[in-house]
Order: sequence, then C-alpha cells, then structure tokens
Amino acid sequence: MTEFESRLADLIWEHEPVASGELVRLCETHFHWKKSTTYTMLKRICEQGMFKNENARITSVVSKEEYRQSQGEEFIRQNFGGSVPGFLAGFMDRRRLSRRQIEEIKEMIARYEEEEEL
Repeated sequence: MTEFESRLADLIWEHEPVASGELVRLCETHFHWKKSTTYTMLKRICEQGMFKNENARITSVVSKEEYRQSQGEEFIRQNFGGSVPGFLAGFMDRRRLSRRQIEEIKEMIARYEEEEEL
C-alpha cells in the first residue's frame, strides 16, 4: 500500500463500518481530500481486496492486525530470508534489549510452545 492508501485504510479501520458519504467527510477533514480523491483511493484499496464497498458502506475484508502481521512477515521474508531469529539477531546487533523486552519475547515463545503441544 502507498502512504496515502495506508492513511485511508487506517481511517476506515477506525470508523468501520462507514458510509461512503461519511468517509468523504472524514477524508476532507483529516487529509483535505476532495470527493474524487477519496473515491479514487477507495477504489484502489478495494481492488487490492482489503476492503469492500457494498451499498455505499465500506467494511474491511482484512483486519488491521492481519494486515500488519502480513506486512511484518513479508518484511522478514524479503530482508532476512524468512528467518525470525535472523531478524532478531540483526535487530539486537544495533540495539540492546531491555529486561522487559527480553521477558516479553520469552513469554511469546512459551505461549507458542504451549499452542504447539495442543
């Protein structure tokens, strides 16, 4: 998604379901977009399959959390060959983790291991 598409997506996620007329007003207020700009950007993100516009009501097909997760996975795939340990190692080489961050990572691993056992 482009920066502008991302801004529109965030606005829709925040207000969904949102009527198209209300979305035009929100975009004018937040971004100073004209009606035509809003509809052009909306068409683009609907064509990507992230949102749908049915009966002038916009809703998400993909949640914000699902989108962010897929973006993170794609970033790790492209930049670290899909290796989460490689990503963490690269991150840790540049910045020291706090004790709390280390504990959060340990908790995530423990939850993952518990789910795998089920």
